[in-house]
Amino acid sequence: MTTAHSPLAIPRSPFAMICILIYDITDNRIRTRIADLCLDYGLERIQYSAFVGDLSAAHQREIMRRAVSKLGARAGRICLFPIGEREWALRQEHHVPPSP
Repeated sequence: MTTAHSPLAIPRSPFAMICILIYDITDNRIRTRIADLCLDYGLERIQYSAFVGDLSAAHQREIMRRAVSKLGARAGRICLFPIGEREWALRQEHHVPPSP
C-alpha cells in the first residue's frame, strides 16, 4: 500500500528530531554491531541497513561517534539525516507486509 503517512509510530520528544541513519558496510560483524547500536537508541529498522527514530542533538552526535568507532578504518559509509517535522509529514511510503 502506498501512503502519504507511514505506519511508523515515532515517539515525539520536544528535544529531538526524527533522524534516518543509513549505512553501507561490507563486514557482516560490524554491520550487525551498528544495527544493534541503532536498536539500543530506540531506532526502528525500515530497511536492511536503514533505521529511523527520534534522537536529541546529543544522541545524534553520540550515535555517530559510536558507529564510526565501530567501523574504524574498515571500508564503509554511515550517514545520519535529521528530518524536519514538515518534511517528515510529506514523506511517501509503499509497504507490503510479509505473508504470515
